[in-house]
Amino acid sequence: MSKMFQTHPLDLYEIRSRIANSLGRKDLATCARVSQDWNDSFTPPLYNSVVLSKHGLGMESVERNKHLIQSLEIRRSAYEKLSSTSARDKVVFSVMANSTLTTLDLNGNSIGPNGAQALSEALKTNSTLTTLNLWDNSIGDNGAQALSEALKTNSTLTTLRLWDNSIGDNGAQALSEALKTNSTLTTLDLNDNSIGPNGAQALSEALKANSTLTTLDLDGNSIEPNGAQALSEALKTNSILITLVLDGNSIGDNGAQALSEALKTNSTLTILNLWGNSIGPNGAQALSEALKTNSTLTTLDLNGNSIGPNAAQALSEALKTNSTLTTLDLGNNSIRYNGTQALSEALKTNSTLTTLDFQWNSIGDNGAQALSEALRTNSTLTTLNLWNNSIGDNGAQALSEALKTNSTLTTLDLNDNSIGPNGAQALSEALKANSTLTTLDLDGNSIEPNGAQALSEALKTNSILITLVLDGNSIGDNGAQALSEALKTNSTLTILNLWGNSIGPNGAQALSEALKTNSTLTTLDLRNNSIGPNAAQALSEALKTNSTLTTLDLGNNSIRYNGTQALSEALKTNSTLTTLDFQWNSIGDNGAQALSEALRTNSTLTTLNLWNNSIGDNGAQALSEALKTNSTLTTLDLNDNSIGPNGAQALSEALKTNSILITLVLDGNSIGDNGAQALSEALKTNSTLTILNLWGNSIGPNGAQALSEALKTNSTLTTLDLRNNSIEPNGAQALSEALKTNSTLTTLDLWNNSIGDNGAHALSEALKTNSTLTTLTLQDNSIGPNGAQALSDALKTNSIVTIMGVVF
Repeated sequence: MSKMFQTHPLDLYEIRSRIANSLGRKDLATCARVSQDWNDSFTPPLYNSVVLSKHGLGMESVERNKHLIQSLEIRRSAYEKLSSTSARDKVVFSVMANSTLTTLDLNGNSIGPNGAQALSEALKTNSTLTTLNLWDNSIGDNGAQALSEALKTNSTLTTLRLWDNSIGDNGAQALSEALKTNSTLTTLDLNDNSIGPNGAQALSEALKANSTLTTLDLDGNSIEPNGAQALSEALKTNSILITLVLDGNSIGDNGAQALSEALKTNSTLTILNLWGNSIGPNGAQALSEALKTNSTLTTLDLNGNSIGPNAAQALSEALKTNSTLTTLDLGNNSIRYNGTQALSEALKTNSTLTTLDFQWNSIGDNGAQALSEALRTNSTLTTLNLWNNSIGDNGAQALSEALKTNSTLTTLDLNDNSIGPNGAQALSEALKANSTLTTLDLDGNSIEPNGAQALSEALKTNSILITLVLDGNSIGDNGAQALSEALKTNSTLTILNLWGNSIGPNGAQALSEALKTNSTLTTLDLRNNSIGPNAAQALSEALKTNSTLTTLDLGNNSIRYNGTQALSEALKTNSTLTTLDFQWNSIGDNGAQALSEALRTNSTLTTLNLWNNSIGDNGAQALSEALKTNSTLTTLDLNDNSIGPNGAQALSEALKTNSILITLVLDGNSIGDNGAQALSEALKTNSTLTILNLWGNSIGPNGAQALSEALKTNSTLTTLDLRNNSIEPNGAQALSEALKTNSTLTTLDLWNNSIGDNGAHALSEALKTNSTLTTLTLQDNSIGPNGAQALSDALKTNSIVTIMGVVF
């Protein structure tokens, strides 16, 4: 038998070389005759889109086959394996020099200004790249200026994403100069930077001259009213821009009024997002006037402002004549009944709006009644969101009457209202006649068993509904039993959420029987009920035959060991379940042992949540043994389980060989310094874990020291949560030393660790050179003025990190 070998499935050159070495001359001649067919029909499609990662395709393979690659994503783990900045720049030049590459994704690689400079040089000669994604790379103003030079000559790039790059007004001004002459860029994403009114003014000047940009995203900057005024002037003459995103920019009424003037003459903009901009009645009134004559805008997002009833009246008048708007988001705007009444009148004649978001507007039954009248004649609305609007039975009954004749609505969200059994009964009657609704959300109402019984009758004949959300409705066993009868015959429902419904063993037993024959349900949420061990046994029997369920949430159901044992037996043969939530079930170490046995053979489960189950060290040790052979589990949550140093030691041994687990949550245990030291040994060799949560584990300076040593060599961990421990100044000093060389950690949470001024000083020194950490939480650490000053000084050179919990 020939020797087995391992290589990446895309590394065809290596595969063919090894095959060729094992063949004779005649076989080689045959291979030669089919080689061209191989290349033409097999190789190019495989190489069309490539991800370069630590354990994926190698740099050499990319270099050898770059003429075949059209889309390339270089992940942090692969990019940082390169020995120096010059080596990274060389890779960039190399891949961009090929004649086929159209998309390059470098998101989250912290390439900084120098990396942006290298890309800029490559872009000046590259003639194929159309999409460049540099999200979260800390390029700053200097990097933006470098890229702007390339944009002045580059003639192929159409999409440039610079989200979260610490770009300020200077960077925006540089990019603006490039946009004045660039003739290919269509999308520029500057989301979540630090661009103010001056930067917006510069971009405005560019829009007056640019003839290609169709999408500009300035979400999460600080352009304020003056910036909006400048952009408005540009929109009056610009005839290219289609999408403008200005969410969270504090433009206020003045900014909205300025934009409205532009909308009266602009003839190309279709999407305008103004979420969370402190816009009041005057700003909304101005926008309404613009909508009366504007003939291109299709989406207007005003969520999270304060327009009130009067401005809603103005919008209503606009909707009566406007013939292009399809999506209107008015959530959280204090519109109330009067505003709803006015908008409903508009919906009776409006023939274009398809999506209306009305959440958090206190419209009440009268508002629902008004909307019901509109739905009886409206023939275009497909999605209506009425979440948290104080709608009761009367409002539900009114909406139900409308649904009996309405033939367009597909999604109705009535989450967190006050609908009871009578309202549910009315909606049930509507579902028997309605032929379009696919999603009904009744989460957080009070439909009780009678309401569930009514909906069950509807589900027996309804063949349209796909998602039914009934969380928090007190339906009890009787309601669950009623729904189970419907599930035995219903052939369309895929998601059923029954969280917090006082369902006991009898209800769960009934649902289990339904699962044995049901062939469509994929998600069942039974969290926060009281099904107990016996019902878990029934669910186990169902899982042995059910072949569709992928997500089962049984959190907080008093399942205990016996129920866990039963479900574990089902997991040994079940081949569809991928997510199992078992939190707050008191399964103990014996339950963990049972699950461990299942994990050794199960080949589908990827997420297991065992939060607060008292599994202790013995349970952790059992699960650790399973992790040594399991090949699918990527997320394991062991939060609050009385795991001590011995359990952490066992998990550490598993992590030394496991190459699948990505997230490990050990919050609220008692692993102490010894447990932290054990885990640190695993981190030195483990190459897959990216998130490690150790909140509240009695870890002191010695444990922090051990973890720090691991961070000096570990190249995959991105998040370390050490909240509520006691690492003190010495622990912070140790972590500081690690941060000076670590190049992967992006989030470090040290909340409540008594690090004091000395610890803050130490961390500030690391921040002066570290170029990857983006979030550092230092709340409740007794940091005084001296420590805060040191951190503040570090921020003068580090423009990447955000420090939480310190007042500067």
